[in-house]
Amino acid sequence: MAALVASPAAADTPLAAYARARAADADGRVTIAAQGYALALAAQPSDPVIAVRALREALASGDLALARRAGAVLRAADVAPPDLDILGLADAVVRRDVAGQRTALTRLAGSPLGFLAPLLAEWVDQSAPAIASDGGAIPRRYAAENRALRLLATGQANEGVAAVRALLTTGGNDADFRLNAAQLLARAGDGATARSLLAGSDPVLSRSAATLGRGRRGDARFGISRLFARMAGDLSAEGTEPLAIMLSRSALLLDSGYSRARLALADALARSEATAEAQATLAAIPADDPFATSAAALAIVIQQRAGNPDAALALAARQADRPDATTAGLRRYADLLLETGRAGEAAAVYARAMARPDAANDWSLYLQRGAALDRAGDWAGALPMLRRAVELAPQEPAALNYLGYAQVDRGENVVEATRMLERAHALAPKDPAIADSLGWARFRAGNPTAALPLIEGAAREAPDDVEINEHLGDVYWSAGRRVEARYAWRAASVEAEGADAARLASKLANGPASSQR
Repeated sequence: MAALVASPAAADTPLAAYARARAADADGRVTIAAQGYALALAAQPSDPVIAVRALREALASGDLALARRAGAVLRAADVAPPDLDILGLADAVVRRDVAGQRTALTRLAGSPLGFLAPLLAEWVDQSAPAIASDGGAIPRRYAAENRALRLLATGQANEGVAAVRALLTTGGNDADFRLNAAQLLARAGDGATARSLLAGSDPVLSRSAATLGRGRRGDARFGISRLFARMAGDLSAEGTEPLAIMLSRSALLLDSGYSRARLALADALARSEATAEAQATLAAIPADDPFATSAAALAIVIQQRAGNPDAALALAARQADRPDATTAGLRRYADLLLETGRAGEAAAVYARAMARPDAANDWSLYLQRGAALDRAGDWAGALPMLRRAVELAPQEPAALNYLGYAQVDRGENVVEATRMLERAHALAPKDPAIADSLGWARFRAGNPTAALPLIEGAAREAPDDVEINEHLGDVYWSAGRRVEARYAWRAASVEAEGADAARLASKLANGPASSQR
């Protein structure tokens, strides 16, 4: 900074740019931040403090030239982050720079990301033997998937298909892995086996069947881009966003048409509060792309995370009104309507979803429609929906809990409703909402002694829940524990809104006899 301000006439612009960059950085405006850091780095080209900020904002904004320049400064200062070699390897693979690939892999091997090095090396040199991972469960899973795809890419179809099917049997029905394997098989001419891997109702896999055989062949760019995107998509914990952005940008550098990497990038950008760049990333996915429906769903989630419920609802409405709207899209729109207090409209959209052949016996849709009708004040319409949900899924705690609690709270069918809550609690003994429901049933049956430990336990597990804390206060009050009752009602009041807030205020002032539930 001293160098930047040494000559005001010459340095005002870089200094102002750096200041603007810091402000934009803090505000999630990554493109403006990257532009400012680029000017600052040009004025002070060996400053690692500026370079480290420039690197991350450059990656977020997609300015890979600036990212490389900043990375070189950090490398020269011996403070380069370990993930810089992910971009370095991708660059070397694109350039077919064997020496550069070896350098990047060697540095990765000695870093906290060392478990990736042998997996990446297999794609760089496909004649090399597969290397078993001695890491934890997640590195072993990456290694097993990598080995299966590499077998297919190198023409070892029988061994590769066997490895794929073994992983799908033991490790879950992973759609991305199935798609990657199918693409390699189709490129090798085995369309029948490829299509069998895509069978099912997953919309991404169904739409991918029409594009089998297109895209990259099974070379290093294919394999490494899939591994990078796979890892980026798995990184959801707070603080992992920079690594996810590095991985997904590098994956797109290797295969610009791989939309799964764009989804991972958009998600990481959104979690970094770079909402505009996240939306722009999703907009780059064509409408006929197999991942288009996933992109549309993520666009809604991003607006929700950004605190824009109206924008999220508008996007969901547009998707639901499309001629090719999916059951998932209709459900998503209905969920948002319900969350924003438009329960009657939500019930109607749930009905549209339930009318589809693939959703006729979906217990969760019956539950959601029943809940929407209940909130809209149509209990007579809600009850058969909720009963049908329990008929379809008699072992689902959520269905048992909703119907059981709703009937107990209304004083209807109390004996059978309480049995449902007992079953729900036995199936999900650690669920605080279900424990509270059963406790409330005990209380309404005149047994506060049995109710109290259930509701106290629920309040410990969900200390911010309005309903649980209100119930706890009611039970305490009935037991003569007035101070504790008011403490519980105050805890409930913190998050309460509307009618709930008014009822709690009345209880705090005059006790429960003055309010109506």
